[in-house]
Amino acid sequence: MAKRVFFSFYYQDVIDFRANVVRQHWRMKPDREDAGFFDASIWGNAKLSGSIGIKRVINAGLEGTSVTCVLVGSETYSRPWVRYEVMKSFRRGNALLAVHINSIKGRDQRTKSAGPNPLTCLGVTFSQSGLTATMWEKRNGEWVEYKEVDGSALYQTGGVSEVYRGKGFNLGQWFPEYDWFANDGYNNFSSWVS
Repeated sequence: MAKRVFFSFYYQDVIDFRANVVRQHWRMKPDREDAGFFDASIWGNAKLSGSIGIKRVINAGLEGTSVTCVLVGSETYSRPWVRYEVMKSFRRGNALLAVHINSIKGRDQRTKSAGPNPLTCLGVTFSQSGLTATMWEKRNGEWVEYKEVDGSALYQTGGVSEVYRGKGFNLGQWFPEYDWFANDGYNNFSSWVS
């Protein structure tokens, strides 16, 4: 069954067409089931409505999705709204994956070297009891609390397995990373999001 996928990306990668190749590859498939996804990404003038408005648009876009796919270009890892989309997705329980898109020829017909995976710049630590967690982001080489989701880095987990208690993880340790070209995304994307 096709999944509703939220795509997180830096808008420059849309301008350069790399993000579009992934998000619109379903058009070359016989049907949505074969493509494996429906695109639930957001578009529009959210920037005009301030940070609270942008968060509302992102939150609404995430409703009904079960997977968030981060399209990784050169600067995606540093974009504040990508970080918010990833952490909000994580908090709501979406599966996450990172897909490198710099191997796709851009509008200039050139490829670029792979950018850093944003999932490795975001993380979570769990309390000794496992009942609470703290979200983190790596900024200027240092881990700092990430307070953009609901105004606090700390949240209730409802309990986590003992193996996670009292430990910290970057999200790249838990969620897969692919390269669109090297891992044949056109033919394999549906299995990545299933």
